[in-house]
Amino acid sequence: MGEALGGLKRTMYCGEPREEHIGQTVTLMGWVQRNRKLGGLDFIDLRDREGIMQVVFGEEINKEAFEKAKTIKPEYCIAVTGKVVKRQSPNENMKTGMVELLCENVKILSESDTPPIYIKEGLDASEQIRLKYRYLDLRRPDMFKIFNIRNKASKAIRDFMDKNGFLEVETPILTKSTPEGARDYLVPSRNYPGMFYALPQSPQIFKQLLMVSGFDKYYQITKCFRDEDLRANRQPEFTQVDMELSFVEEEDIISYNEKLIAHVFKEVIGHEVKLPIQRMTFKEAMEKYGSDKPDIRFDMLITDITEDVKDMDFVVFKSAIENGGSVRALCLKGGASLGRKPLDKLGEFVKGYKAKGLAWIQFKEDGVKSSIAKFLTDDVTAKIAETMGAETGDAVLIVADKNQVVFDSLGALRLHLAKEFDLIKDKSEFKFTWVTEFPLFEYSEEEERFKACHHPFTAPMDEDIDMIESNPGAVRSKAYDLVLNGEELGGGSIRIHNMDLQERMFRALGFSEEEAMEKFGFLIDAFKFGPPPHGGLAFGFDRMIMFLAGTDNIKDVIAFPKNQNAYCYLSEAPNIVDEKQLSELGIKIAAEPKKEIEE
Repeated sequence: MGEALGGLKRTMYCGEPREEHIGQTVTLMGWVQRNRKLGGLDFIDLRDREGIMQVVFGEEINKEAFEKAKTIKPEYCIAVTGKVVKRQSPNENMKTGMVELLCENVKILSESDTPPIYIKEGLDASEQIRLKYRYLDLRRPDMFKIFNIRNKASKAIRDFMDKNGFLEVETPILTKSTPEGARDYLVPSRNYPGMFYALPQSPQIFKQLLMVSGFDKYYQITKCFRDEDLRANRQPEFTQVDMELSFVEEEDIISYNEKLIAHVFKEVIGHEVKLPIQRMTFKEAMEKYGSDKPDIRFDMLITDITEDVKDMDFVVFKSAIENGGSVRALCLKGGASLGRKPLDKLGEFVKGYKAKGLAWIQFKEDGVKSSIAKFLTDDVTAKIAETMGAETGDAVLIVADKNQVVFDSLGALRLHLAKEFDLIKDKSEFKFTWVTEFPLFEYSEEEERFKACHHPFTAPMDEDIDMIESNPGAVRSKAYDLVLNGEELGGGSIRIHNMDLQERMFRALGFSEEEAMEKFGFLIDAFKFGPPPHGGLAFGFDRMIMFLAGTDNIKDVIAFPKNQNAYCYLSEAPNIVDEKQLSELGIKIAAEPKKEIEE
């Protein structure tokens, strides 16, 4: 049974004692990292969130404490009081490595079973074990570092927003379901049987209403929820830095957010973000990088060679061009040394992105080798080499198809090659870019209608408004994303504040007046009362912390994350609930409960 504190107060964290504290009597409290015996003395490494301190027990220091130390095991929670002295064998790898504590009194506050994981930096344990015993996993020093970074980042954001006149306002968690985009998490209402709340995918409508209310500059660091099939580094609940401003245009919002990002990176990790951040349009990003999240840390760009090959008698190229597609390529420096087997593997790789295959040309010392050699002339080969900047020793990798297939396959291949050939030399580098002028609409083959690329309130570019009805696929939006190292860090847009334009948008999306009112009626009503021009942006806070902390796993930066299938090993949620609870809600379960948990 653990001892009570009995009025004992901690005077320092374990990671704080230094040489200037020599001679002082201090009290430390924490967990036993390890204990060992040496030369008639017992040594305990005592750990808390700030670090580790070596505590020395000896019969000549204090006999009672020395005897009690013999019963102490790893992960016992203890309190020690003693004098800070110069360490006999300094350890320069520890913050406290020049000093140690001679223990004069020890209290065993609580005992510990043998932990299922060894609590140390660089833990080698399965994800399931780490998540099941997350409270132990979080004791590790490297986890404390991450959450210190998270705390610093949230403080830096709040300091910046406060200094720039933003109001922090909380918006509802129980709100209305508007089935556009990802699936909502639904919450049944006991007071209104058969009716449901939805957990918000974002505070979008409420933050726009705050602009109608005259709040001018709003922000919050908020939880959002999406019931979607989870890809890598996605969580069903996540934290978002959300903001909205009135009387602004794109340039104003981009400028605010560049300064915010620069402030956070400087305050948290001392990194200077070079401003202004470069920009490219969505069209440029797709054509050069094959992605609306371009990784600009390496130079291999997608290049259009349609003009060079248009007269070739090769059916794959001809068909692509005749059907409105294109022929584009990547130049892999040093790729001429690749054998047939790795080239075939690259061909299989692009097929995973709906490409029909991969043509290649290798520029070797002894001549040109190609998978389409019988269709190539010297003139066409020379043109391709010039367009691609290909030299002896290089390989040109070609895809011909519909533009979207070409972009998707070469964009993915570009990232694959960067990984395979180590093209990103400085993995710690931060490369930001804005992507602007996203399409306003995207066509859903499944639903046979146009859908909003972002949400129905995104404003079109002024010069494209007249195409909303006649050519919706060509309409660009006043939307912008901030991309860091090939990952979307945040995104937003200028909103529609003109009701006539909003109604045209709803019609283009196939909403009847009744449907629009049913889904967004309270926003439509509010827009009858003088809405200001406004726009906003939201950052993925968890993803930002991943970059600041230098981890590639989103679960590392969330205290109690779910697994890839939205299951919590720690709390065992979701779980089967009592029949009485269901009855109160007027719910009957049609499906058999899923007993097996997916990894």
